[in-house]
Amino acid sequence: MTDQVAPTAPVAEADGVKGGAVPTLGAARPRGRSVRRGRRHRWPAVVPYFLFLALCFGLPAGTMAYNAFVVTDPVTGASVYSLANLEGSLSGAYATGLAGSVRLSLFSALLATVFGALIAQAVVTSKRPTLRKLVVSASGVLANFSGAPLAFAFIATLGTTGTLTKLLSLESTGFSLYSFTGLVLAYLYFMIPLMVVTVLPALDGLRVQWQEAAASCGATRGQFWRHIGIPVLTPALLGGAVLMFGTAFASHATAAVMTGSSVPLITIQIANALNGNVLVGQENLALAMSLNMVVIALLVMAVQIPLQRRSARWLG
Repeated sequence: MTDQVAPTAPVAEADGVKGGAVPTLGAARPRGRSVRRGRRHRWPAVVPYFLFLALCFGLPAGTMAYNAFVVTDPVTGASVYSLANLEGSLSGAYATGLAGSVRLSLFSALLATVFGALIAQAVVTSKRPTLRKLVVSASGVLANFSGAPLAFAFIATLGTTGTLTKLLSLESTGFSLYSFTGLVLAYLYFMIPLMVVTVLPALDGLRVQWQEAAASCGATRGQFWRHIGIPVLTPALLGGAVLMFGTAFASHATAAVMTGSSVPLITIQIANALNGNVLVGQENLALAMSLNMVVIALLVMAVQIPLQRRSARWLG
């Protein structure tokens, strides 16, 4: 009696391999090539996006950076490359304006981060879904209410003859809307709602299981926030603070309508130089000041992007 061995050819043919050949690792290569080829075919779809970036952002930025180093002789009209514009933008009244913008942005960003995080935490812990919807909707609207309309609203409310100024007799306390403090109040009006919308997803990402595990180990609510909650939320809060700084640093219309040139800010000085309100022929000096703002904005982005990635790793 002999042992019978089942034929292997039909099985091999059923698996799609002729002659009983065993499939090797090389058989998967065509599939990898097809995947790479498919990825190459996706590149044309994003070409319009890169063209848009190049035309709307790259071209203006390149022109600004180029002309910031060009100095024109007012007598001969000859143009030469020089660092005179950059030196002028970092000295005298322009350095004061840049420092004023940085100080205003830091102060308002700090207050907006604190109050926005507290409001967002109150919304998250609330057991009323209607309250959350109302706060989120109102924050989305108020975060976009800035510029000249916001300035006129504050002037009508807290100005020299404003409604609340007369009702509460604020003029007797020495309060003035047309000052650094008034600008901070106006900026907080749209920055706090923006911070609420920004930090809400991070607060939602805190796991309930973390609180339950901490409570089961005997930790109090304060200990949970001190050792778990705040360390986990720190990247998101810092990222929101950096975003608030950039928002305040780039704001122009609100300060221009409310205070004019009484509060030295770099954005107002750039507008005055471009319009020739100070000296004629200072357009390139304004571009040099704009280049300084771009450098600061890039530094802000360089800080914000790693913070966002770290926050997403913990809360994602």
